[in-house]
Amino acid sequence: MDDIVKQAIAKWPNVPDCYGWLGLDARGQWFMRDDGTQAAGPFAGAGATEASRGSLLRHEKLVDFIQRNYEADAEGRWFFQNGPQRVYVELAATPYVWRVAEGLDVSAHTGTPARVQRCLVDEQGRVYLDTHIGFGLVHSLDMALVGDAVEQGLWVPQEVHSADLPQRFGYIASPAEQPAPKRTGIPG
Repeated sequence: MDDIVKQAIAKWPNVPDCYGWLGLDARGQWFMRDDGTQAAGPFAGAGATEASRGSLLRHEKLVDFIQRNYEADAEGRWFFQNGPQRVYVELAATPYVWRVAEGLDVSAHTGTPARVQRCLVDEQGRVYLDTHIGFGLVHSLDMALVGDAVEQGLWVPQEVHSADLPQRFGYIASPAEQPAPKRTGIPG
């Protein structure tokens, strides 16, 4: 977390949390969701539409700031710490979206490198990685490299049902549907 963010939390510890305004899609892209967008429906899942997705964030410095200050609370709700305010993130898939590079180096959509501990595949053929920093979906553009890792026996996919993933890996896809209790002070 950025030092300036920690200072803002200390100065204003009781700023209300924000829900529904930020989404992370299955390709690791951030979307801003204003009131009208939220009224159009959920970010992901049943009832989600193009209109309910929001505006793709393209400003590099803003995206970098969000990604540096992105983490989870104790209940598995992922948020962006925006100064003193937590902006809880609606997840289209998982908390992380993995990019796989030549040599099978793995990094999160945030740019954080990760070590693969386990590979999973769901009923729709989507591939997930459980890593030392957390759980996420592999970006669709990197499936050929995943295939190479599987063929080489480096990653052995375990079957999983997508509906079981949030509970199994401890994350909440829609914090807006399950808001966190009121908090105060600097996060631990």
